[in-house]
Amino acid sequence: MTKLSVNINKIATLRNARGGNLPNLIQVAKDCEKFGTQGITVHPRPDGRHIRYQDVRDLKKIVTTEFNIEGYPSDDFIELVLEVKPQQVTLVPDLPDAITSNNGWDTIKYQEFLFDVCQLFKKEKIRTSIFVNPDTEMVRNAKLCDTDRIELYTESYVAHYATNSEAAIKNYVFAAKEAQQQGLGLNAGHDLNLHNLSYFAKNIPQLLEVSIGHALICDALYLGLEEAIQCYLQCLK
Repeated sequence: MTKLSVNINKIATLRNARGGNLPNLIQVAKDCEKFGTQGITVHPRPDGRHIRYQDVRDLKKIVTTEFNIEGYPSDDFIELVLEVKPQQVTLVPDLPDAITSNNGWDTIKYQEFLFDVCQLFKKEKIRTSIFVNPDTEMVRNAKLCDTDRIELYTESYVAHYATNSEAAIKNYVFAAKEAQQQGLGLNAGHDLNLHNLSYFAKNIPQLLEVSIGHALICDALYLGLEEAIQCYLQCLK
């Protein structure tokens, strides 16, 4: 079954809005694991508007499933990842002021840079994943960056799923098959939710992991965290 990694950035956003430690980020991560998620994802940004660097250090001490740290590979981010040593690091091309991830890497233009970054992490036995658009050329060249996996940026699929699901997923199927041919592991994420996740998971071959945060936390407001996680896990069966 495709693994579910819960992105808990929005929990940190809520905490930071009021100060203090409510909700308790560490407890939420523990509860996510208790309720069945197979991973915890965080995406620290330079301004610390949600997950802070100290949160990452604190979470490393208690996460018992897969710990995935996403971010732009700035010097500070690289230092943090090498210090914490998560199971996986996902490289995204976000600018520091980006509200959320909005594009995949150009793995041709930034091949040398990404190769060097991947080498740093792989020397420490940290699995690497590169965030890419559903473009077979970008997937093919990700292999030359020496990454272990790619993460498909699913915004385009989500935007068109309601009107034409077959057309929406077409390029993702091609990209997934290219990843298989290149020997790359396959993750996916961005805006996936209870309405579109099942179709995506059923049609994408060898999908190892999805990272979901915003939609799952929104659903938890109505369903509760445990029930929301169970619903997402059901979509992946």
